[in-house]
Amino acid sequence: MSDKGIILLIFGLYLLLMVGIGFIFYRKSMSSSTYMLGGRSLNPWVTAFSAQASDMSGWLLTGLPGLCCLGIAAGSVAGIKESIFTAIGLFIGTAANWIFVAKRLRVYTEVASNSITVPSFFANRFDDKKGILQAISGVVILFFFTFYAASMFSAGAKMFETIFGLDYHLALLIGASIIVLYTLLGGFLAVSWTDLIQGLIMFFALIIVPIFVMRGFSDADFSAMGEIGNAISNLLPQQGEAFTWITIATALSWGLGYFGMPHVLVRFMATKNKKTIKPAAIIALVWVAITMACAILIGIVGRVAVGDGLTDATSETVFMQLVMNSFGPIVAGLLLSAILAAIMSTADSQLLVASSSFAEDIYKKHLRKNATDKEVLFVSRMTIIAVSAVAILLALDPESKIFELVKYAWGGFGASFGPLVIFSLYSKKIKFSGAVASIVTGAVTTIVWRYGLSHLGGIFLIYELIPGFILSSAALWIGSLCDKRPISDKMATDYDNFKIALKDKSDDNKIEDDQNSDCDVESDNEQMMSADINANN
Repeated sequence: MSDKGIILLIFGLYLLLMVGIGFIFYRKSMSSSTYMLGGRSLNPWVTAFSAQASDMSGWLLTGLPGLCCLGIAAGSVAGIKESIFTAIGLFIGTAANWIFVAKRLRVYTEVASNSITVPSFFANRFDDKKGILQAISGVVILFFFTFYAASMFSAGAKMFETIFGLDYHLALLIGASIIVLYTLLGGFLAVSWTDLIQGLIMFFALIIVPIFVMRGFSDADFSAMGEIGNAISNLLPQQGEAFTWITIATALSWGLGYFGMPHVLVRFMATKNKKTIKPAAIIALVWVAITMACAILIGIVGRVAVGDGLTDATSETVFMQLVMNSFGPIVAGLLLSAILAAIMSTADSQLLVASSSFAEDIYKKHLRKNATDKEVLFVSRMTIIAVSAVAILLALDPESKIFELVKYAWGGFGASFGPLVIFSLYSKKIKFSGAVASIVTGAVTTIVWRYGLSHLGGIFLIYELIPGFILSSAALWIGSLCDKRPISDKMATDYDNFKIALKDKSDDNKIEDDQNSDCDVESDNEQMMSADINANN
């Protein structure tokens, strides 16, 4: 068997394992709530790896190392500096999200009518009986996740194209079909448990590859790495360098995006209880710190090992080229499956959240209020197919940059949902009008800034997430101040009960004991939460 045949066999076995997990969880996903949120049953390890593997996506092994390799011909280190600041911003954002959002969101979503999607939480939090917030949020999620999914499909296509020499468009269809298949089968539980496996594969692959490649370096290679190290010893902009304060602000601002990422937030909502958050946070932060550092190291090692063999057009394949040039087919197949793991762990999460938002927050809330649970589940699965079809169309261009597609979707979510999520968890004064204004302002600013104002150059080259987040926050407070209607009794009661439940330690074991139920878990948890709150009152 040829080397490519062996790699393909390993890929096939890996994919069979992922699809097998989908079949295992198929019977456990017969209700829409279990399909969308897994019955709030995730343990710390699954929570941590699922959140971070779905978050980092294929760009961790393609886009981020590729960014380090940009400007090889000119000997520039601007790409490496940008990637370092991006990693710093992402780590800070990850930590802040786990510390300031995770626990509060887990508790509040259960208190607020046991919300199972981010849009339904917004609607329940602001007592939106007409479902306006759900509809607007659902549309935003569908729009930006389609671009996000397109970036993952593109990453998968480039991987199959680079490794097996397949036509890009054929590779695109193959990769997308695999992801759609097991997402359709297993729902949230399948996605979360496969994320655990995929996160582990990504972790070890990112560590092994740069260490092994450097073992074969000559003194000249290490000298070249030393020169790169000296060039980036001062990370601040230098005179005559294509690296500016706008670049630094843009890179660091990636951390703001975390507060509005639906596919990350839903992992917090799905944990067993609030005690799960702390150990999950520790696992997640260790994983993030090590994997991003290794991804940057791969970019630097790739510049030395591959050299002029990388161009701006092929920089995102640096990890693949290092693996194929340095390892035998069996090990290469195992390591390259990390890219497939990274792509699948994000794409499946995006498809599931997008389909859940449409089925639960648009279809059931506005189009078919009397829809049965089975019907909602069917619509959710059909939405996965529809979103995937549009994402494939967006990814048809083989020249599309994975990093740029992810950047656009990331900014859109961060600006649209980030301020609302934060302030909803910390302030009782936020009102419905402010919430609507915040989401709309964030989404519109992101689109207008990227496709209009950024072409003006200068200060407008800054990442659209920054002005979007600022204007969205301003709209949230201005809209709330202008809304003269008093806070409803339900909003006030839910917020007070949320504060009580947040401090209450007696409910954790009770909730955890109830996780064995597949279909009744939501109602049981809600009854126990209500009992605990009444007891405290």
